[in-house]
Amino acid sequence: MTFNEGANLDTSQVTGGKGGAIVGGGVGGLLLMLLVAFLGGNPLGGGSTGSGFDVNQILTGGSQSQSIDVSQCKTGADANRDDVCRIIGTVNSTQDYWSDALPADINRQYREAQTVIYSGATQSPCGTASNATGPFYCPSDERVYIDASFFDELSSRFGADGGNLAQMYVVAHEYGHHVQNILGILARGQDGQTGPQSGGVRIELMADCLAGVWAHHAAQTQDDQGNTLIQPLTRDDIDSALSAAAAVGDDHIQEELGGGRVNQDSWTHGSSESRQRWFITGYESGNLNQCDTFATNDL
Repeated sequence: MTFNEGANLDTSQVTGGKGGAIVGGGVGGLLLMLLVAFLGGNPLGGGSTGSGFDVNQILTGGSQSQSIDVSQCKTGADANRDDVCRIIGTVNSTQDYWSDALPADINRQYREAQTVIYSGATQSPCGTASNATGPFYCPSDERVYIDASFFDELSSRFGADGGNLAQMYVVAHEYGHHVQNILGILARGQDGQTGPQSGGVRIELMADCLAGVWAHHAAQTQDDQGNTLIQPLTRDDIDSALSAAAAVGDDHIQEELGGGRVNQDSWTHGSSESRQRWFITGYESGNLNQCDTFATNDL
């Protein structure tokens, strides 16, 4: 997926955060990030995922955090060359889509959500955000938290292809959670259960589907001057998004980090196959009404 080079980027929708020292590297907290955040805990508070590996065993290394300068991100050309600018362009696109789609489709007003782009670690009402937690949406302040270095980890350690839409899928997924929050659905992930049929998994797969809905309409989204933000998607773009969906499947992460062991009872986000399938459901239909994961047992 390529941004139109002359499109404008709106940096007012993001904040460049700065924290203290990095807690650690890796994406060990990915299995916990949203469910724990919903419950008001700290995703880095330790404890086992139930798959035979502990989050704290995955946190390795450390470095100092740096300020994120978003002022460099002005145009679509910047979004094509730089991960931080690509996050901003994706935020702009997703919010442009949902600000029109929610009122038109279900008569519900969309409200914008800020994204905090940071390097290292920063604090949120849902706990410490770092690249160890992975990107997440915090409903307490209605903000998305992303360490841009997560994308390197997603590719180098978990096998996503590193393409633009792989990265943009991650951002769109988190804004899917914001849409769920607006619709009053997000709390249904707080059933205290884990496993393939749990409320948390259903919430995550729905967010994948909502990311697919956005992708279906992405080439129609516009900047604040009416310029089209994104060029039409190609098959390679969709394959890139699917590679990211597969990379963050519970089974794949457990296989990579747990010595090949898979424990479905501990799942919080869904299998790679399910995450890919629900993204495609949203992408092919372009209709958020096709994303009701609570209406089926076929997850």
